[in-house]
Amino acid sequence: MPSAGGKPSPRGRCLLRALPYRASEMVVDFQHHYTPPELMETGKSDGNLRLDENGNPNYRFNPLLADLPAHVRMMDKAGIDVAVLSCGSGFDQPNLATCRLINDRMHQAERDHPGRFIGLAHVPAFNFRETETELKRCAVELGFPGIVIASEVQGQPLDAPSLRPFWRAAADLGLYVFIHPPPQMIGWAYMDADDLWRMLGWEFSLMVATVRLINSGLLDELPSLKIHVSHFGGGIARYLPRIRGLQDREKSGTAQIPRHSRMPREPFDHYLQHRLFYDCAGWSGPDYAAERGAEWVRVGLAELPSSQVLFATDYPQAVRQDEEVIAYVKAVCGLGSGARKILDDANAQKLIPNLKERLARVQLHAGNGVLQLAGEQGAAISTPVDESQ
Repeated sequence: MPSAGGKPSPRGRCLLRALPYRASEMVVDFQHHYTPPELMETGKSDGNLRLDENGNPNYRFNPLLADLPAHVRMMDKAGIDVAVLSCGSGFDQPNLATCRLINDRMHQAERDHPGRFIGLAHVPAFNFRETETELKRCAVELGFPGIVIASEVQGQPLDAPSLRPFWRAAADLGLYVFIHPPPQMIGWAYMDADDLWRMLGWEFSLMVATVRLINSGLLDELPSLKIHVSHFGGGIARYLPRIRGLQDREKSGTAQIPRHSRMPREPFDHYLQHRLFYDCAGWSGPDYAAERGAEWVRVGLAELPSSQVLFATDYPQAVRQDEEVIAYVKAVCGLGSGARKILDDANAQKLIPNLKERLARVQLHAGNGVLQLAGEQGAAISTPVDESQ
């Protein structure tokens, strides 16, 4: 296995298998953030907390965001085999050139650290005629399995008619869509104090996006579309009794009111339990990751089926220290069989069907500089290693 610097490591991944809390053959982190150095905003030694024009905090540029060797060192310690990369600067990015830069750097991360990272596509969701070529490049040439979008894009909801081409293209290309809260604060009254936008607004935005997408009929229109909503969908399942009641349009009095009478083809719960996927990140704060993270996961798994939940750390934003990530992984595994199931790569393969082929054990053939991807049956797929990286 390559080390953090891309050179052969004397310690193979098999050593990680010996850790007592290992639950499966492959642990995949589905929310793992990376920002190319060119897009980093620098500030204090612990990062620059970006403020909007009204002085509200919206995104921290933690120096670890651009330090992929540090990511790999943490992953080795915590027993995380693979991280799916997304970039906060691309969640709601209208500039095509910036998106192309992010995508190229994602692909470079895959090449520099073979078998450890999987990139996701970032494209401007609107003006789709201009960005369709880039999305196809990401899917076909770069081989990304998914695409990132914010839960609100350029001030528009995800069920906006002008976004239909985006959703159709994702389904046609077989890309799953990862929904993350937008870094910028939407102009909601009373969110301008107490860091409320990041504390609660992000989760509310995810819940709003989830309800709108379900009721818009998008999932009925595109039955092959797979959507991954971050943070247990913002904790939406806790509100299910209320949602169910108000989804009864006749009894709630909205059956004849435009925009408020929308109904999907199946019962609302069907989409939450069978059509959407969620990651277990969302608890926040660099400390007490084991306690806070385990409680967040325990509650989430009591409300949503483990078969739809993906493992995630939100590194290096929610949690930054290696020891905290290790403690979090151990705590999740200790919650029981349901929690251990989300560490199993079976759920990961529902979004990335060729996961094991893509990330078969990586061996570096030192003699001829060829990277060998050893498959399950021992077969090797050889590709030249770029020694200039």
